[in-house]
Amino acid sequence: MIVYVTRKEHFNAAHRVYNPSWSDEKNTEVFGICANPNFHGHNFELIVTVKGPINPETGFVVDMKLLGRLMKDSVVDKVDHRNLNLDVDFMQGIIPSCENFVLEIWAILAKGLNEVAPHAKLHYIKLIETPKNYVEYYGE
Repeated sequence: MIVYVTRKEHFNAAHRVYNPSWSDEKNTEVFGICANPNFHGHNFELIVTVKGPINPETGFVVDMKLLGRLMKDSVVDKVDHRNLNLDVDFMQGIIPSCENFVLEIWAILAKGLNEVAPHAKLHYIKLIETPKNYVEYYGE
């Protein structure tokens, strides 16, 4: 029997979505105000769902405290009140779109989850950038 458990964390971060090989005009044409050279920020919500069998000794798929600590230590503490373009090592050289950002978060959490709960697997990540915009990733 597979059970799905979900944890949510919040952080604030700034970024500039642009392609450095393009002109300012092309970046503005493609990315609009998100290409602002002075950056812009968001109040992000990170929702992570883990799936797996229930451990009969604990009754847990994963200890939610450990999942929360993994999310906080591995991702949130590294991005909260930071500039994704300038301050976040795992985003260097990557256009910091939400799509690219969620892929990097997945890679970090998948590795860490294997250490915290080897029988559990990441199922889903939802990264909410604004009330109207979010991305979802299932590891595919």
